[in-house]
Amino acid sequence: MCRNIRPLHNFAPPATEDEVAAAALQYVRKVSGSARPSQRNAAAFDRAVEEVAAATRRLLAELVTTQPPRDREVEAAKARARAAVRYGT
Repeated sequence: MCRNIRPLHNFAPPATEDEVAAAALQYVRKVSGSARPSQRNAAAFDRAVEEVAAATRRLLAELVTTQPPRDREVEAAKARARAAVRYGT
């Protein structure tokens, strides 16, 4: 899908409202093919972001796992290491 959408499930601390909203915005941007909607489409765009964010919150609340929560800092360090290898920095 979209590389900018990050996994939000099973992290300590849990995903914040800002993270859920950012993921919803990225999803709607990807699906609509538009980073910023026209004034005519802004209401539908904003409504879609809110609905996707609500669905995401419900999903995260209902998911169950037996795995221990992942640490955000450890996952961020792994991502930086992968990027360094990928981009040669």
